[in-house]
Amino acid sequence: MANIDSPLTSADFFQRQAQATADDQFRLRWSPRSMSGQALTLAQVQSLCEAGRWAPSCFNSQPWRFVFALPGTPQWQPFLDLLIDVNQIWAAKAGALVALVARTHFEANDAPAATHSFDAGSAWMSMALQAQHMGLAAHAMWGFHHDKASDVLKLPEYFTTQAMIAFGHPASAEALPDPLREREVPSPRKALDELMFNGDMS
Repeated sequence: MANIDSPLTSADFFQRQAQATADDQFRLRWSPRSMSGQALTLAQVQSLCEAGRWAPSCFNSQPWRFVFALPGTPQWQPFLDLLIDVNQIWAAKAGALVALVARTHFEANDAPAATHSFDAGSAWMSMALQAQHMGLAAHAMWGFHHDKASDVLKLPEYFTTQAMIAFGHPASAEALPDPLREREVPSPRKALDELMFNGDMS
């Protein structure tokens, strides 16, 4: 079982009942917001990126890039400012912010890479599971100023930001303001028979 270093107990995951056999790491992964404010070490960020590095991708194109900032460094505030206000409230206590960036065209011939977002999503899931294994919280966000990200991150041609990710040491939900505090529980999932179809979706 994955290493879950969290203020939550097993009772908090009661609503997440498995309906088929799968490793517990998938059911136990969730996206908390409450973090302690303790900065991650460079080695910890490298471990997260190493996990993402091994994700699968179309033609092994590996379109993902990981641009990070740590609290207390000159890069931190520009990264935090990229987030919309509601995400800044809690992400200010993250231990690292990572911009997940993807190359939209293949490097070999600059042809459009239709799967760049799909592939980058694989890298994110790898990072999320690695964070869980390390006892860290991980929360990916679409809520950031997309129009400003390219300039702040100094992205080359053909690169675009897919998500902003907050990683950090978990803290109690009580550290969050309302209404975020009451939302600090693992979310449920649709039933398997709503998602799984034999042959077609009719």
